[in-house]
Amino acid sequence: MSIKLIVGLGNYELKYKNTRHNIGIWYINLLTIHHNVTLKKEKNLHGFIGQLKIGNNIVHLLIPNTYMNFSGNSVVAVSNFYKLAPEEILIVHDELDLLPGSTRIKFGGGHAGHNGIKNIIHKLNDNLFYRLRIGIGRPKYKREIINFVLNSPSYHERTTINNTLNKAVLCIKDIVEKKFVEAINYLRS
Repeated sequence: MSIKLIVGLGNYELKYKNTRHNIGIWYINLLTIHHNVTLKKEKNLHGFIGQLKIGNNIVHLLIPNTYMNFSGNSVVAVSNFYKLAPEEILIVHDELDLLPGSTRIKFGGGHAGHNGIKNIIHKLNDNLFYRLRIGIGRPKYKREIINFVLNSPSYHERTTINNTLNKAVLCIKDIVEKKFVEAINYLRS
């Protein structure tokens, strides 16, 4: 069973465009550019939807048209519409517990304080989906987290993150086919 839906988490408003919390959206936008895909706003699905063909697989791309904390509304609407199981979904999101540009692929587990993931787990009533976690680093003090994720990374951090996102676009076939060892090896090279 391959990945059939890739969701890029973030806050849809323009003022959040370059913030750390929008890394998932950055990734989907890079995929659309690389594969010449147009996303269309689908009101009933609460998001912007596109489709690309990877090998023999049709993959839906989604940017929820919600705030991060309500991402689950869109994910559930799309997964119900296309009759997708949670294990066919990959959520791409920012990760405080990884250095900027570091990546991990995870299946299942908790939300680790990420409100977008928390809402998706709640709305799906399931945590058995995949996550592509893109590191943004962590501020020194816990009280700074909200301000940190809702601000832009430094030039150096953005360059490192962009390099990782570009690599993740180039190894999309391995990701879709769940060849995660190969994908992670490439991402770390």
